[in-house]
Amino acid sequence: MTTVRIEALLPEHAEQVLGIYQSGIDEGNATFETRAPAWEAFDTGRLPQHRFVALDDDTVLGWVAASAVSDRCAYAGVVEHSVYVHPDARGRGIARALLDALIASTETAGIWTIQSGIFPENTASLALHQRAGFRVLGTRERIGRHHGTWRDVVLLERRSSVVV
Repeated sequence: MTTVRIEALLPEHAEQVLGIYQSGIDEGNATFETRAPAWEAFDTGRLPQHRFVALDDDTVLGWVAASAVSDRCAYAGVVEHSVYVHPDARGRGIARALLDALIASTETAGIWTIQSGIFPENTASLALHQRAGFRVLGTRERIGRHHGTWRDVVLLERRSSVVV
């Protein structure tokens, strides 16, 4: 039996990370995006110290990454994140391990809030986040169109009990 390792998400993981991202996009309940970005856009849009992969040998099973919410100094301790797991690797605790790594790295860096917007139909992700200490703030109704249909997004946040 192999052990899943959580490590920094690096450029050598790009192809697999973007493939997992595209799989989530194709399923239709993960994001408003319709296509995974090019690596350069992905890389520049995420904070290097707050992105991780779950590896089984050299195979990426999932990833998590955070982005700054705002350039304003008042929001310096607030990030937004995404977490994706390959469809064949779900149900193994990988998303939780990735979230735990993100929580640890953000708290070490003095970040006090991690937020995310999740489609209400993505009940597995909502449950995962609530188990990881995220709370539902509310629902942003008809916030955007996705394949021609208005979609709601549930806004969640996790406030650190360590960073005060």
